[in-house]
Amino acid sequence: MRGKLIVGNWKMHGGLAANAKLLAALAGGWRAMPDRAMAVCVPFPYLVQARDALSGSAVAWGAQDVSAHAAGAYTGEVAASMLADLGCRYALCGHSERRQHHGESDALVAAKANASLAAGVTPIVCVGETLADREAHRTEAVVLRQLSAVVEALGERLRDAVVAYEPVWAIGTGRTATPETAQEVHATLRESLRRSGAGGVRLLYGGSVKAANAAALMAMPDVDGALVGGASLDANEFLAIGLA
Repeated sequence: MRGKLIVGNWKMHGGLAANAKLLAALAGGWRAMPDRAMAVCVPFPYLVQARDALSGSAVAWGAQDVSAHAAGAYTGEVAASMLADLGCRYALCGHSERRQHHGESDALVAAKANASLAAGVTPIVCVGETLADREAHRTEAVVLRQLSAVVEALGERLRDAVVAYEPVWAIGTGRTATPETAQEVHATLRESLRRSGAGGVRLLYGGSVKAANAAALMAMPDVDGALVGGASLDANEFLAIGLA
């Protein structure tokens, strides 16, 4: 059984006082369950705060990015080993905003996932198409191309990763893929993973997920959870998504 995984991505939001309230509400409001887990991926400056607030709770923490390099003269980058030192369980790799605004290639995303696993941090590899891709009927080709780079780089270790499908046209727009649309893409990704010997990898859906649509999305057979953006900044909303 794959179980559900609900991951919050704070993006570039947060402040010490607001974070303290949010993290305390999550730590106190989420209980360990055998079939689902919760985590938050926070900006680098707040990882220590997340660790201190969430240690001993059922909520895990992680980073929003990671370097492809283990160490060296890479000013401003953060190595996976550093994330591991702070107890991070997860690291986002290839979020669409990183691909779009920082020019991250499929190969670089795969290298970041590889570096994460080498340090014992689970990569959440993000794939997804733009609106132009979808309208041109290129969704399957795009997501499989993005995934194949990771499959090639990780080999058997792919089983230890998480994959998140996040249609770019639905991120922060209020537009959400219908459960059936999400399932269609997830089924395509699942079949590709299965052919690679990693059919048990958890597949998350990301893109304007909220409490009102989470249950329908996660009822789909190949949707194993959610990568939640803005709604993860509201403790009550995020907890409700986790229980959907």
